[in-house]
Amino acid sequence: MAKSNTKADARRQVSPGSPGPASGADPIALVRGLAEVLDQHGLSELVYDTPATTITLRRGVTGALVAAPTVMHHAAPGPAHHHPAAAAPAPVAEDQGHVVTSPFVGTFYRRPNPDAATYTNVGDKVLKGQTLCIIEAMKLMNEIEADLSGTVTAVLVEDGSPVEYKQPLFRITPG
Repeated sequence: MAKSNTKADARRQVSPGSPGPASGADPIALVRGLAEVLDQHGLSELVYDTPATTITLRRGVTGALVAAPTVMHHAAPGPAHHHPAAAAPAPVAEDQGHVVTSPFVGTFYRRPNPDAATYTNVGDKVLKGQTLCIIEAMKLMNEIEADLSGTVTAVLVEDGSPVEYKQPLFRITPG
C-alpha cells in the first residue's frame, strides 16, 4: 500500500467520483477530524485507508534528527571566585515498593469487562500470580499478574488508557 508523502501524491491518488474524501467530503474537514481522533485517543499514528486514498497522520518526529550548527560566543574569563559548595538537595523519599510494569504496548483495563468490579484497588492485599489488570494488545486480552505478594499502594494508570512498554502500572509493598 503506497502512502502519500506530498500534496502531489495525495492529488494523484484521489480521483474525482471515487469513494472517499474526493467524492463530496471536504478533505480539510476529514484531516481535521482524523487529527481530533489522534488527539482524543492519545495515538501516535493513524492510517485512514480507502480504495481512493491513504492518509497517514503521525504525532512527533519520525525521521532522524540533525542538529543545526550553532555559533557559540565565548566571553573572556573573569576573575575566579571561590564559592563554598552548595549542599546537594536531599533525595526525595520515594514511595517504597515494587513496581509492576507493562510487558508490552496496549490499552490498560482494571476490570475484565465494563460491568465487572476492578481486579484490585489501593489497599488490597494481593498474592503472587493474582490478576491485577488486563492489557489489550492487537485485540488480545492479556492478564497481568502480581509477581510478588503484598499490598497495592498505588494504581499508576487510568482505566482505559494507552500504556507503553515498561510503563509502571502498580506499586506493591511486599508483605
